[in-house]
Amino acid sequence: MRLDITDLRAFYATPLGSVTHRIVGRTIHSLLGSVSGLRVLGLGYATPYLGPVHCIAERTLAFMPATQGVVNWPGSGRSCSALADPTMMPLPEAAIDRVILVHALEAVESPTELLQEVWRTLTPGGRMILVVPNRRGVWARREATPFGHGQPYSRSQLGRLMRDTLFSPEGWAETLYMPPVRSRLMLQTAGAWERFGTGLSLPFAGLHVVDATKQLYRPVAVRQVRRARRLAPARVLVPAPSPG
Repeated sequence: MRLDITDLRAFYATPLGSVTHRIVGRTIHSLLGSVSGLRVLGLGYATPYLGPVHCIAERTLAFMPATQGVVNWPGSGRSCSALADPTMMPLPEAAIDRVILVHALEAVESPTELLQEVWRTLTPGGRMILVVPNRRGVWARREATPFGHGQPYSRSQLGRLMRDTLFSPEGWAETLYMPPVRSRLMLQTAGAWERFGTGLSLPFAGLHVVDATKQLYRPVAVRQVRRARRLAPARVLVPAPSPG
């Protein structure tokens, strides 16, 4: 089930949502790098993480699915947000340099079609930052947060999905090690949870954050072909006919 825009905005307005925004945003932007002069697309509900991008990028767009709803973004100036079918976006091929997907992949009926459409809109060598609930994490089991809805993924499942849709993972991070509870003590110690989980590479983080590059060609397996051994014809000595 996809949450609507009211539920998503309400979550990020809470103290737990604020801490989530800070932790996840730090991870996204550490993988994203500089976007100066680039065209960036946020897909799903990525607007909480697009603020720093909007100030630097050449152009920033925020597409939200009709089943979720849309909000005007940013709050001032020209609106950069729109309703769009994530599997049929109103963009030409190779129009975007970076795509950030948040609250997107886990909520669609066909993840393959979504990533194929992202591949189509990306420029050659363009990159995708993908934020997805971790199947092994606690956040995927708590419906009190947006990451507890939809289809969570394991690392191997994401790897196969990206391989099938011609994306090559270049960077992989795990984040949100703190439990998804609203207690003040837990929120105050969120940074310590992150340092502890990241330092030990624990597998129970709430989210996968993947930096993947668009591949231009599908890899083809090369098999060694055994050549048949050629046999030289045997020479047979035929006696000369006797003089008659």
